[in-house]
Amino acid sequence: MTDLEAAARAWLAADPDPATRAETQALLDANDEAGLAVRFGGRLVFGTAGLRGPLGAGPLRMNRVVVQQTSAGLARFLLARGGAPSAVVGYDGRHNSKVFAEDAAAVLAGAGLAVTLLPRALPTPVLAFAVRDLGVSAGVMITASHNPAPDNGYKLYLGGADAGSQLVAPADQEVLAAIEAVVAEGALPPGGTGVTIAGEDLLERYVRATAAVASGTAPADVTWVYTAMHGVGLETVQRVLPAAGLPAPAVVPEQAHPDPDFPTAPFPNPEEPGTLDLAFALAAGTGAELVLANDPDADRLAVAIPDGDGWRRLTGNETGLLLAWRIASRSSAAGGALACSIVSTPGLARIADRFGFAATETLTGFKWISRVPGLLFGFEEALGYLVDPDVVRDKDGVSALVAVLAAAVELRAEGRDLAGLLAEIEEAIGRFDSDQVSIRVDDLAELGRMVDRLREAPPARIGGLAVESVDDLTAGGDLPPTEGLRYRLAGGARVIVRPSGTEPKLKVYLDVVSTAPTAVERRAETNAALDALGAAVGPLLGV
Repeated sequence: MTDLEAAARAWLAADPDPATRAETQALLDANDEAGLAVRFGGRLVFGTAGLRGPLGAGPLRMNRVVVQQTSAGLARFLLARGGAPSAVVGYDGRHNSKVFAEDAAAVLAGAGLAVTLLPRALPTPVLAFAVRDLGVSAGVMITASHNPAPDNGYKLYLGGADAGSQLVAPADQEVLAAIEAVVAEGALPPGGTGVTIAGEDLLERYVRATAAVASGTAPADVTWVYTAMHGVGLETVQRVLPAAGLPAPAVVPEQAHPDPDFPTAPFPNPEEPGTLDLAFALAAGTGAELVLANDPDADRLAVAIPDGDGWRRLTGNETGLLLAWRIASRSSAAGGALACSIVSTPGLARIADRFGFAATETLTGFKWISRVPGLLFGFEEALGYLVDPDVVRDKDGVSALVAVLAAAVELRAEGRDLAGLLAEIEEAIGRFDSDQVSIRVDDLAELGRMVDRLREAPPARIGGLAVESVDDLTAGGDLPPTEGLRYRLAGGARVIVRPSGTEPKLKVYLDVVSTAPTAVERRAETNAALDALGAAVGPLLGV
């Protein structure tokens, strides 16, 4: 019997799920070594946003055994910290999310924790809010965010000194060690009873806190369209809007309610081409002037505005600068900070400097952004925005929606619009444009080799621009060490090369800036610079 077969048979004996037991048995019956290897040849580990992977059998898939073992390890970690630990568990509308959440809650309760379970599928930011609101030791959210339908995940927040942020080192390794200890014992932990179902008052507190983001907004009528992308955002958004005094949207009916198969958006990331087509069609039919979209767990926000006869999707960087400008220009805080990930636009530093705030770059992920001292606002280019750090210490697509809609309403009252505000920001700080090139690989080891080749033969020029300095991100410094290289180029341009934290891809982030006198000149300059940098990526990486 091979090691893989032995692991599969041990798993089969412990698995409580008939579907994944049948999957494992079929692989054993067929002597499918390759199928066994991709399920039993390792274990999911905590990445940028917790555990995440396809549904299926084995420790390299998301299933009930993985959820129960992970929850037992979390319980051991919390109990080792002392005191009387507690937890809150939430879930989205994906396949198996509810049963995974119930399993997690039962295991945590069985270990002696006081456990609260959210009453139904709700947005991830509601769970992140609940960690702080309830004052618990940890929060678990069962979600795979905007991943395709076959995936699910386990996202972990810590209370106490971590104040509701996602876990970082050394806690992540301590939790992993506790999980491994549970696995080594070979038996699933017992479940417990006595889980408390959260009342509607918790959601109402989130609604009130989120509505306050629009405080002071002058009333004005804005016609807009909303899509929940087959996710869980609609109910919460519809409760927040009247509390905030903001206008109701036309809702894309085909994508309004949770559907784990995402029939109109197989890859339900609002950045993906085609995912907003139904929203644009509804906007055309209703004369809307704004489209807002959440991803399936409502922790991200996409924004689109009219552009001639069509629609202009704002990039995450554009929306980030817009929100940063609004928040910084309205804030009376002294000594606060605006923050973004290292791969987000350098334009944020210009806004921070203009309004007298600190500008901070962090590693990718809101587990880092949320921990910036004195944080007023944080974002990353992948449509994630943290607009209310005192309420939620994670990206929150609902509060970001309120902030963008409030800005649109305020501008309307002044006879202006979001496009005009973006033009004003560009006039003030320059035009910052960004692009991204992704190179997918079959062999994960190739990602490291590609970066190592650049270290061994550093370029003097990229896309015709001189390399002025190189930062090897593995060396640490102002940031914790991470794999990647950052090139600062002549004229304020920047290139960052780093492996993806969630996919077998090497990502290359391109940033350019122009302060030419006119908008036409600025656009021409940044477009040309991005084209040149993009064309240089292949030769730079030898692909």
